[in-house]
Amino acid sequence: MVTVTDKAKDKIFELRKEEGRPDDSHIRVGVQGGGCSGLMYNLEFDSQKQPTDMEFVDKGIKIVVDKKSILYLAGTVLDFSDGLNGKGFQFVNPNASRTCGCGESFAV
Repeated sequence: MVTVTDKAKDKIFELRKEEGRPDDSHIRVGVQGGGCSGLMYNLEFDSQKQPTDMEFVDKGIKIVVDKKSILYLAGTVLDFSDGLNGKGFQFVNPNASRTCGCGESFAV
């Protein structure tokens, strides 16, 4: 399961409205090869769901994860930071054995 913090939820609702996305659009969270640590996170709005996708709902946010990525993302919390150390979405992933300095890639 993938969950979101209140700050991430608020930012997702704000971005969805700014981009004119329909209320039924979901966020797609995935993992792909790349980055300094070997795996990178992917986060985007989507309106299509594949038959093998897993779907979660947390705080009114529909989250879709492909079957391969859920192996790396189970238990992950999506957060949003707007502090001095950087602004953006952050993944708190209990499966990551190490992350790069910018937090955009990880290894298991």
